[in-house]
Amino acid sequence: MKFFNPEKYQAFNEKLFFRYQSKIKEVLPDVRVEHTGASAIPTAISKGDLDIFVGVEAFELERVVQLLVTLGFQEKFDTLRTPELCMLESSSTEDVAIQVVANGSEFECFLVFRNKLRSDMSLVQQYNELKLSCEGLS
Repeated sequence: MKFFNPEKYQAFNEKLFFRYQSKIKEVLPDVRVEHTGASAIPTAISKGDLDIFVGVEAFELERVVQLLVTLGFQEKFDTLRTPELCMLESSSTEDVAIQVVANGSEFECFLVFRNKLRSDMSLVQQYNELKLSCEGLS
């Protein structure tokens, strides 16, 4: 695993996020689309990937997943899948992942985690140190 400093990837990923947000909102105007993951946290190091949170009503989750597949995503099968969470990954060469999450579920933890780190730079420093301790691992 290799990590990049924020100046090497965050500006690019922010533009990429807005591009995907626009595409998602075109087909799903009523969903919440938020930038999550390290690229959404100032000064956080990252593998350089982009994570996107898509919040939906629980009864809409399966329909939303199917519509996102039409935008070039596929279900990620080697991860947790519940009626309230579905992880998708881009089928293109772009390193983009989507977490489709039922609104109000425990999986809104992606947003809680992001917000905690955004509000406490000492947590970001600890997060970066933890990541760096894993550099070179698969």
